[in-house]
Order: sequence, then structure tokens, then C-alpha cells
Amino acid sequence: MTLERPKYVNYEKKDSIAIVTLNRPEKLNALSREVLIDLLETLESASKDPEVKVIVITGAGKAFCAGADVVEFTKSSTEIREFIDLGRRVFEFLESLEKPVIAAVHGFALGGGFELALACDLIIAAEGSQLGSPEINLGIIPGWGATQKLLITLGPYKARELIMLGDRISAEEALKLGVVNKVVPADKVVEEALLLAKKLAEKSPVALSAAKSVLNKSLRIMMSTGLEIERSTFIITTSTEDAKEGIKAFLEKRKPQWKGK
Repeated sequence: MTLERPKYVNYEKKDSIAIVTLNRPEKLNALSREVLIDLLETLESASKDPEVKVIVITGAGKAFCAGADVVEFTKSSTEIREFIDLGRRVFEFLESLEKPVIAAVHGFALGGGFELALACDLIIAAEGSQLGSPEINLGIIPGWGATQKLLITLGPYKARELIMLGDRISAEEALKLGVVNKVVPADKVVEEALLLAKKLAEKSPVALSAAKSVLNKSLRIMMSTGLEIERSTFIITTSTEDAKEGIKAFLEKRKPQWKGK
């Protein structure tokens, strides 16, 4: 059964599994305001469907998600804040869903795309895929939870390395670090995610929901203050001259000339 789909997100149901596919391949599924709205609408549909027990999120084309659409950061400070708050709503909804969510990552999962994967309960990654938080290279920081989740997952030193250097890591390194659950051949990533989803679908929905709730509420308690600090600091950094230069340089495909203010 296939439901009527929003423009930027495809929704398909296979038995008790919902497959949610970001569908903006020409932009490597970058998260614009419109994509986030479509994603939230689709996740709400899946959450209300009593036949759906597990959700798999993936991306069309060559990437899972290359990050937030940088064009959104060229707008007014009010619009940037609204965009960040919209993304936060989407990711918090994802984490609060009673149903397990699996990210099937291929190609790139960078910036906001990495944070989207981190908002899921489990991550299956394709061989050769790249993950990371490159926001520092734009003169800004992550704004949708990466600083806090990587701090808890990796510890302070590796988290600092990924956030402060902004380097990408391979799926294989991410597996060693405990950031992803499994690495499989690129042409098998969705298939593997569906196999895992079927295993989850065989469990008690009540117990799965309770387990997810306990884990995520505990994480939220640990991260609550840090998430607020991350959000407010992100908004501050987007208003700096360095951020404007970093974003402009990215769009112009050149090296930024930092001013330090």
C-alpha cells in the first residue's frame, strides 16, 4: 500500500514496516524548510497507522542526507531561528515516537543529515558512506543535537575532534566508534534495515515502546541543559561575520576568509 506522498518525502508501507524516503536527490536530500515539513507530516502519518510497527528512514539517489540546506542560513535571524526550531520539532517527534526507527544511511550523512540519523534508534550504514558534523567549516556549530549525542556516545575527546575539526568519518570508523550498528554493502543497506525492522516487528509493541521511552527519556534528562546551550549558541554563531563568510564561501565553492568576529 502506498499513500499519497508529499513532494519531498516518499512513504511506502511493506507489511508492518513504513519506509520513509527523503526525495530531493538533486540536492543530496538537503533539509530545507519544505523537506522538514514533509518529513514531519509523513512521520505523523506513520505514527498514527496501527498497522505500522517499525519505521525505516533512507534517502533517494546518491545520499542519505547531506545536511541542512545552507540557503536557509542566508535568511533573516528570525527565519533561521524558525528553521532551527522546526528541525528540532521534527527530531524530537522522531525520538518521542512509540515505534522504533531505523536509519538506512548511504552516501553522505553530514551535518543535519548526521543528526537525523542520530535521532533514529538504530543506524545501518553502507560501505563507503561518510558521516560527520562539518558545520565548523561554515563558521557555525551543530544545532540539532550532535554536540550532546556525540559527547555521550564517544566521550569528550573524540566528540571534540569530530565537532571542532569537522572531518568526515567512514561508516567503518563509525562502526568502531559505536555510532552505527552495522555496515553492509551499499546495495544491501535498505534490505538490511528491513531485515532488522522485521525482527523488531516481531517483538511486543508495548515492550518496544517502553524500552524506547526509558532509553530516550534518560538520554533527554542527561542532555536537556546541553541541548538548550547548543541551540542558543548555534543561533548566536549564525549571526556572526564568520558565519556569513563561511556560508557565502560554501555557496561560491571557495575557501572562507575568516575575520574572527
